[in-house]
Amino acid sequence: MRFLHTSDWHLGRSFHRVGLFEAQAAFLDHLVATVRDREVDAVLVAGDVYDRAVPPLPAVELFDRALHRLAEAGVETVMISGNHDSARRLGVGAGLLGRAGIHLRTDPDGIGTPVVLADAHGEVALYGLPYLEPALVRERLGVARSGHEAVLAAAMDLVRADLAARPAGTRSVVLAHAFVAGGAPSDSERDITVGGVAAVPTAVFDGVDYVALGHLHGSQALTGRVRYSGSPLAYSFSEADHRKTMWLIDLGADGEVAAAERVDCPVPRPLARLRGRLDDLLADPAHERHRDSWIEATLTDAVRPQDPMARLTERFPHTLNLVFEPERADTDSLASYAQRLRGRSDRQIAEDFVSHVRAGGLDAAERTVLYGAFDDVRVEAATTEREADR
Repeated sequence: MRFLHTSDWHLGRSFHRVGLFEAQAAFLDHLVATVRDREVDAVLVAGDVYDRAVPPLPAVELFDRALHRLAEAGVETVMISGNHDSARRLGVGAGLLGRAGIHLRTDPDGIGTPVVLADAHGEVALYGLPYLEPALVRERLGVARSGHEAVLAAAMDLVRADLAARPAGTRSVVLAHAFVAGGAPSDSERDITVGGVAAVPTAVFDGVDYVALGHLHGSQALTGRVRYSGSPLAYSFSEADHRKTMWLIDLGADGEVAAAERVDCPVPRPLARLRGRLDDLLADPAHERHRDSWIEATLTDAVRPQDPMARLTERFPHTLNLVFEPERADTDSLASYAQRLRGRSDRQIAEDFVSHVRAGGLDAAERTVLYGAFDDVRVEAATTEREADR
């Protein structure tokens, strides 16, 4: 059976204030064409269909057209909600859409109920695990302690229990939206860590033949059977070196991944990160190949130049982001605030701040309180969203 694994469409998102509607429409055209040209049996969409809980109308219309085209192509589609999606909104009409071959899995209560497809070698059970916010689903899943690993383990127990009751030789696929250990993140993913725990182990997904992951925006294989498709478009300059693709997966007769191919996505405009003194960036002939790229320029001039953005856009018309990192000694206390915080999580920044103002680090109990405050804020936001959906 052949699957096309994709995720993290983030419909409605922009890139440094540049609209991406046309680029996202081109990707969906490409997805439907790939389904037809490569004789795909099922499309797997592993969450973050939209960029926010209440997406703009053009994004909803784009999504609606994509569903109609996939249904017309006669391909089964299994789709889960991600941490950016409103599960209740995305799941509206799931019963009716399922009759057209569009299977929306947004409710944790449906984790143990797969979409069952069949080919010449027998049945394949596809289980959708929507994004599981631990504090909101812990009781429903019967989990004693809160945490992504605990709730995902409980969800996978439901999957394995259902699978065990099916005929011998039934193959299995799981869709999940999570941060799994070994994955390489980028700057454009929203933090979903709980209690400071950044990732869950791949062993959580033991017992199934293929795991289609969403959340991280870089395409990557954690193991031969556990893979992230990544986002189809770049959503931050940290993804400048990404090759944006979908996974074309052939599942063999015995459940083995017989073939895994990366199918390239259309690139609306390449990304480039340039660094150096302004005059050097404007004069260096090696940068000519980036004239039509979206540019993030990091200026290292000791003194901020006059009108740097205007001068840069004369050579690089699509410059979108400007960063200042003056060349100074490593011990210079005047290093930019942005430079000192780059690559650090909100929790790390807060912990460093507390340590700085009282000239001492946090003990384990204090760290638990601090991390708990971050978790409470995230849960409150998720709860508010859920109440608004009712």
